[in-house]
Amino acid sequence: MDLRRITEITSGFGDARVLILGDIMLDEYMYGSVDRISPEAPVPVVNISSSKILLGGAANVAANICSLGGEALLLGTVGNDEAAIKISQLLKSEKISDDLLVTDLTRRTTIKTRIIAHSQQIVRADREDRHEVNPDIEKEIFSRFMSVADDIQAVIVSDYGKGVINQSLLEKLMSVCLQKNIFVAVDPKETHFNNYQRVSLITPNHHEAGFAYGRRIHNEKDLLEVGKGLLKRLQAKSILITRGPDGMSLFTEDSEPTHIPTFAKKVYDVTGAGDTVIAVFVAATCAGADLVESAIVANAGAGLTVGEIGTATVTTDDLRQELEHNIKEGNLFPETETAK
Repeated sequence: MDLRRITEITSGFGDARVLILGDIMLDEYMYGSVDRISPEAPVPVVNISSSKILLGGAANVAANICSLGGEALLLGTVGNDEAAIKISQLLKSEKISDDLLVTDLTRRTTIKTRIIAHSQQIVRADREDRHEVNPDIEKEIFSRFMSVADDIQAVIVSDYGKGVINQSLLEKLMSVCLQKNIFVAVDPKETHFNNYQRVSLITPNHHEAGFAYGRRIHNEKDLLEVGKGLLKRLQAKSILITRGPDGMSLFTEDSEPTHIPTFAKKVYDVTGAGDTVIAVFVAATCAGADLVESAIVANAGAGLTVGEIGTATVTTDDLRQELEHNIKEGNLFPETETAK
């Protein structure tokens, strides 16, 4: 990769038409300061000064695709409640259609409320229902997927374990995608790992990967065993294991693993970083990048988002500038290495 190749890939982001299927959430952030401990319990008293709401979960993945210039089709469930109305409003502001959303009367729309003081998260409160969707809702989700299956380049499965993604739905989805040669990327829930068979890409962090394989990753030997083992077990085309400050490692079915160093200059909040990684990777793949190139570009995206508090998105311009900066500084590609 060089500056010309970076421009080719990022210029193609706008051609991506991606379906995001998964658990849709509303992220609420409350900001304040702490200057005393509660007399009622040994907990800080946070004086709230401001708040905001953002798209979360699968909806944040969709927002990341759109911020890169691509078209995102969001498919999942919401409840019949005020949070669902807020999500629709936020989607409209991001120019994302809510036409594929399925209203499930048996569950609330998931809301995650984070209270932050002095740039530190104090507590998170979740309002959610996590039971699996019933057969009628699953049938409606699959029907809406089929209505657009001929018009998409890729599917991102954003599984947060809230009940939308189950084995039955995944099997039907994969059957269609394999037949139509649609790229399928999965941001996994570790307890569902065995369900992600024959996918194009899966993006666990090193804790999730180790849990799924049954071996904690302490060193490079563990990493190689887990990565190669999961690749074989799932019959996947590629696995991208994110490793925090150690960057990322890409395992593919036809080459040796590739290790990519982190781009992050500062880390304030990892919330939503996985959403950015999978969105940028898929956008790059849709733009014609190979798997290693897509991983390098996705790694740069992650480095940008962890420098922000709360779920965040990256733009094509920011991503291009970050990649170009690393090339010019000589600290990007010389450090990208293939494991022996």
